[in-house]
Amino acid sequence: MSTNGSAIRRIVTTHAPDGTAIIHSDAPAPNVRVREENGLVSTLIWTTNSMPATYSNADRGAVRIPVGPAAGSTILRVVEFPPEPGEVKTDNATMLAEMGVAPSSGLRRAARHPYMHATDSVDYAIVLEGEIDMLLDDSEVHLNQGDIMVQQGTNHAWVNRSNKPCKVAFVLIDAAGAPLVPAS
Repeated sequence: MSTNGSAIRRIVTTHAPDGTAIIHSDAPAPNVRVREENGLVSTLIWTTNSMPATYSNADRGAVRIPVGPAAGSTILRVVEFPPEPGEVKTDNATMLAEMGVAPSSGLRRAARHPYMHATDSVDYAIVLEGEIDMLLDDSEVHLNQGDIMVQQGTNHAWVNRSNKPCKVAFVLIDAAGAPLVPAS
């Protein structure tokens, strides 16, 4: 259940024994977590654990995972960001621990905001409702409903400076290699 009282409906298809396409499940996504530090609501919709992905009749959304994908995996989650209070009362190490991100691998540079982190993934972020700011090392960008961000392993933090919750769908795809840096 999200902070505004709306559950996220998750429909999963599969195949009957004869190969006919069928609905496997149609219900609210059950894997909902609330971060104690800031009230963020994260609903895990589905994961894969190989590339290419394999079909599964197991509930691949009923697993406990960190923020970023494991090697060779993907994650689909919807996150509802509450409005950020005027002053954030937590530190970056606490937030990284709550996100399941190791401090040694959670940042590429010093954190400019307590929510800063990085994952070894290419992330597609689709703003479903509201508006939000994405902070980078030295800049930021404002996103509105309908905007789509492609994030490639950069340090970043999501900050909701509005007075309404913001809901974002994230697809995280495991990525390899060092962060992109210009040649000198």
